Amino acid sequence: MNIRSLTRGDGVVIGAAVLLFIASFFDLYSIDGIPASYDMPSLWSSGPVLFSVVLAGIIAAALVVVSRPLPQVPKVAGLDLRQFGVAFAVFAAWSALGNVFDPSGGYDNVGDSTNSPSPGTGLILALIAALALAAAAVATPLVPALQAGLIPAPKPPAPQPYGAQPPAGYGYPGAPQPSAFGGQPYQGQPGQPGQPGQPGPSPFAAQPGPAQPPAADFSPFWFAVPVPRPLYAEDGQPMPIAELAPGTWYLAVEQGSQGLVAQTQDGRRGVLRDASGIQRG
Repeated sequence: MNIRSLTRGDGVVIGAAVLLFIASFFDLYSIDGIPASYDMPSLWSSGPVLFSVVLAGIIAAALVVVSRPLPQVPKVAGLDLRQFGVAFAVFAAWSALGNVFDPSGGYDNVGDSTNSPSPGTGLILALIAALALAAAAVATPLVPALQAGLIPAPKPPAPQPYGAQPPAGYGYPGAPQPSAFGGQPYQGQPGQPGQPGQPGPSPFAAQPGPAQPPAADFSPFWFAVPVPRPLYAEDGQPMPIAELAPGTWYLAVEQGSQGLVAQTQDGRRGVLRDASGIQRG
């Protein structure tokens, strides 16, 4: 997984899932007046709390985070993985709230309930973690601040002009090649027509070629996207070929008719149809 594809909202989801896992080892409920040496059960001792709060919340975080870097999120029953993750997160928060109101599962309604159990440290922490997880999962697609990259992108290198050649020298096009008899380039002697390196008369007058159209006024630049954006093929196919992730720099090579033509780090080229809000390097 490319960690630079994660957003701030995904970071909140991951942090809430970690807090939920830690809370599962604390007390499920507390009872006044019992000895301090009495070992109270943890959240792992309650099947309803374990399945409906702890595991549901961790599964929700996994679905939300794993679906982020995928160019095309798989769908199950018409819903993609992230939507399933949001649903699991809301369900976990709702279940945690119900267990906080009734930590003993209705047992306190039988007989004398003057000393009924109250929510323990683990259950209260689980409620906080589940609420944070559900809030981040729901709000990330809606709040631009949560859509920013979790890790800031490094400063990109200065782009070379598109089509520029390296400086002339040995091994580069246009560089003088060494002679077979020494290290100096063979250029011929002045005043001897026909020698290599010396222009000779041409029996035909040079004809001017057709004028070339001026190149488009475009300079390649590095850019980063604020939110995940699909990259489409240059032939206009409707399905994306890749997804540009926040926190990663990409090179814009030209301005096409369909949008900005970008090149990924693995050399793939495609069209970024939505270039709104991009950050230029």
